[in-house]
Amino acid sequence: MPESQEYNQPPITEAIIDLRVVPCPNLSLGTLKQLSEESDKEYPNIKPMIEATGTIHVEPGVGTSASAKHKQTGYRATSTDGKYVCQRQLEGFTFSRLAPYKGWKSFRNLAKTMWNAYRIVAPQSVTRIAARYINRIDIPIPTNGQPIELKDYFRTGPEISPELPQAISGFFMQVHLPQDDISAQVIINQAIVPPPNPDIISVILDIDLFRDHSLPDSEEAIWNHIEEFHDRKNSLFESCITDSTRGLFN
Repeated sequence: MPESQEYNQPPITEAIIDLRVVPCPNLSLGTLKQLSEESDKEYPNIKPMIEATGTIHVEPGVGTSASAKHKQTGYRATSTDGKYVCQRQLEGFTFSRLAPYKGWKSFRNLAKTMWNAYRIVAPQSVTRIAARYINRIDIPIPTNGQPIELKDYFRTGPEISPELPQAISGFFMQVHLPQDDISAQVIINQAIVPPPNPDIISVILDIDLFRDHSLPDSEEAIWNHIEEFHDRKNSLFESCITDSTRGLFN
């Protein structure tokens, strides 16, 4: 795989470190609220996280009915500048950095600090670890009116039959790729999304690396895997794009 590169304007809109857990039997929402409030100087905007589920009942000859349930799963705390988000839930921990991305080391170190406080009270064991990067790549529309060829910017993308119209107004593609050498899986999502202005086409390149089996017990080993995920994510990203795309980031 190609080596990672440093960019003046990386296209990362959100970087995410996520750990799913089996919670301690006595873990409560009150404990998670208290934990969130202890860091309220740096993360003052604290809101409950609600999970909603719905059920549709269909009975022949009677009709259709629907019901919905809501339950709280934890708390979401946002930093004073709105760029960091920490989610403490009964069954997991998620730490995010929004654009502009400031680099892996500072992001990872902050995530570890927040996780270390969470793990004292919350997890009985870790069931899944993941590192996910969501990129929005903005491609200028040519002034000469020529259509943008996605293959000029992406090495992985949709292939349209020559018998069909070649103009694409939207698409969504998802691929699952085993990463056996690091005992992981990657899900790559790619899609056209609404652009910030009408002079560009925006394409999301979402790379989600995770491991959900045979997880190590030690903290050091878990974070070593997350470090591996970051390095692999960089290689996957470079493998998906062309030099024309790289030129957009500098």
